[in-house]
Amino acid sequence: MLTGYAALENLSPISAADWGYERAAHLLERAGFGGTPAEIERLARMSPEAAVASLVDYAAVDNAHLPAFEESGFWEPSFKDFPVSRPAATELAEQAGMAMGVAVKPGGDRPLQPVTNRFFYWLRATVLETRRLAFWWLDRMVTTNRPLEEKMTLFWHGHFATSEEKLRDYRKIQLQLETLRRGATGNFGDLLIAVAKDPAMLVFLDAAQNVKGAPNENFGREVMELFTMGVGNYSEDDIREAAARAFTGWGNDDLQFVIDPEKHDAGTKLFLGREGNFAGEDILRIILEQRQTAIYIASKIYRFFVREEISPEFAEKLGSLLRDNGYEIAPFLRTIFLSEDFYCEASVATHIKSPTELLVSTYRKLGLIALPGIPDPYTVSKTLGQVLLYPPTVAGWSEGRAWITPGLLFERANFAREVMFPNIIEFRDPNHNPGGEVRRVNRNIIAGMEITAATMEEGAAPSKVAGMQEAFNTRYASLMGYSEALRKLRPLPRMAAQFSLTDIVTDAGATDAAEAVDALIRQLLRVPLTPPAHAALIETLTAELGTADLAQAQTYLEHPLRLVAHLIMSSPQFQLA
Repeated sequence: MLTGYAALENLSPISAADWGYERAAHLLERAGFGGTPAEIERLARMSPEAAVASLVDYAAVDNAHLPAFEESGFWEPSFKDFPVSRPAATELAEQAGMAMGVAVKPGGDRPLQPVTNRFFYWLRATVLETRRLAFWWLDRMVTTNRPLEEKMTLFWHGHFATSEEKLRDYRKIQLQLETLRRGATGNFGDLLIAVAKDPAMLVFLDAAQNVKGAPNENFGREVMELFTMGVGNYSEDDIREAAARAFTGWGNDDLQFVIDPEKHDAGTKLFLGREGNFAGEDILRIILEQRQTAIYIASKIYRFFVREEISPEFAEKLGSLLRDNGYEIAPFLRTIFLSEDFYCEASVATHIKSPTELLVSTYRKLGLIALPGIPDPYTVSKTLGQVLLYPPTVAGWSEGRAWITPGLLFERANFAREVMFPNIIEFRDPNHNPGGEVRRVNRNIIAGMEITAATMEEGAAPSKVAGMQEAFNTRYASLMGYSEALRKLRPLPRMAAQFSLTDIVTDAGATDAAEAVDALIRQLLRVPLTPPAHAALIETLTAELGTADLAQAQTYLEHPLRLVAHLIMSSPQFQLA
């Protein structure tokens, strides 16, 4: 067994003699989202090679229990060319007499109101459906038999980051998720090309504006800076004269990739020292030939799964490993997960869980078979700083220490409390809350107020414009859009997490408070507590039980155990994997 410096940045495989429960737990934390002691013990009984293969070679693992995403039924073909803004929608309607499949009223009050209602309906509907899609994905992470598949999909979602906020079409996000999952541990070159032609990416990086004679640099810049090579490994000329021009004419017809030959620049291009009549695929191929591309991708994957700090020499070594495998991700991961370096002291229990990892690992360690709806995953994720399908920028999310501040650590403790003691009595589905302004207008309308008066800002002077003179009313349209979207929305399951800590400590054979605390720590932590913290937990549980003997407290054991579990989950150690 190698230790210390010899193990650091050493890709030699560990031996069977070095394998055991703690290393199996570390593997499951990083290559998945953690698991129960029983799941860890199953891995520990295997050889290291078999344990890693059970995670990496997941294609043969049955996942038939996972349901497909069921849409609410919001989409209609008339939304295909959805206007970029409300003014664009009403202007189109005034010119054409119709927009989004809805005609302008031939008479009566507010002739453009149906069109405006329609615009806000889709804005609300796609946001609500995107939240349902994120819920469905989180549920997959919790219940999948292929945790590495979802972990890699999460990695690629942060790497090839697109957001519903700009796309305004949950279907494109869903399609991109399928692309990322399908290529999760496959060939990076194939995935790169697939993502480059992905409708979500094309829309997000303004492909429609990238045309011959007026190239848009967004995709060309990001494909090198963020997706393949990293900052400083190309010139501005490479972006302007080749990357942008080569991708001119690329676009999408709704959910299909298309190339418009009339908009494509077929001229000669100079790119990274190569000259030719390059198309977009040629640019990607040349990028993949660059040594720096392999180094950048290999290092980013390594930092996600292992640790932040690596030397430039080791980054070169990782890049060579990825290139030698023809950019195949699975063999690269297999080598990493079997390496001495992966299990060395610098790599173990040093990864700060992202909010998504925190949610999913919590539920998997508790042995849940479904994602709870209380607390609401979207609300928790937003509070902790990582809302799936809404990365903050095309660069994705920051990692590591960016996830932890004193305030965020406090909110993580609040999440732990909500898991252990869900506030079911006060819970209100946040998807059913359109905000105070829409609620105010709704109350006014129900009270019988005329639309113009009902939508005026509180305290404002009476409008000089009569209601019938309005072409449309935006606040009323927002209310109508929400109402129709909520009427069609499929409800999310809103159960609290179903688990029994009493069963967990009983099955572990615990007979006293100290053994019960140890059982909970074994279930929830991969990082040991300090002796004073450990002693304090035993003291707390003993005081809550009124005895150290679990048999005497068997009939009321669950609540005290949950109090102690909340303390464990609020610790800094619980934030680490």
